[in-house]
Amino acid sequence: MTKTAVITGATKGIGRAIAETFAEAGYDIAVNARSKEDLAALKETFAEEYPSVKVHVKPTDMSIKAQVMEFGEWVKTVFPAVDVLVNNAGIYIGGAVVEEEDGALEAMINTNLYSAYYLSRNLVGGMISEKKGHIFNICSIASIIAYPNGGSYSISKFAMLGFSKVLREELKETGVKVTSILPGATWSNSWKEVDLPTARLMQAKDVAEAVISATKMSPSAVVEEIILRPQLGDL
Repeated sequence: MTKTAVITGATKGIGRAIAETFAEAGYDIAVNARSKEDLAALKETFAEEYPSVKVHVKPTDMSIKAQVMEFGEWVKTVFPAVDVLVNNAGIYIGGAVVEEEDGALEAMINTNLYSAYYLSRNLVGGMISEKKGHIFNICSIASIIAYPNGGSYSISKFAMLGFSKVLREELKETGVKVTSILPGATWSNSWKEVDLPTARLMQAKDVAEAVISATKMSPSAVVEEIILRPQLGDL
């Protein structure tokens, strides 16, 4: 039976690279993003590059609980079972805690933490029934290191790591694995205007390879946490 992967925030950056890597490995995938146009373009590209893979897309604003839950219910209609869930959706709003605009914390907690909490709760029951499955939570180096102007982004990512650790403990006896991914600076559209050599940052594909490699362990082993940094260190 073909394996299945669900990836949130999958049209750009790390999410896109993860979706591509699982498609390359022959997984059928279900993905979301806010933009219908971006999802349509992804589906068209994947149909050309991975013709044997089924690609399901659904526009979703992961900051809104009702839409997260709707996405989870939709996933259950397209996949009889979920082998891999990657909670990747997230936003970054820079600024110091004492200076950032009102609402920054709420916006990033909703997208960076609550989306993973609600979707995991929605889909994990099927994994427990199957006594297998793997949940990946895309955290950040900002989950373990506070840095200037990290503000509420770092707060949300510290919380995401905490959620991931709790979920790992709770699911130990079920056969469901949980892995926290903590990437450092990784090339994405947000870095395009920054004058840095390409080699100074990681590639999104590097993170994706780390994710899929963790799925290749035997059922008796789990990679609990992966920290990835640029070779020259954090920025």
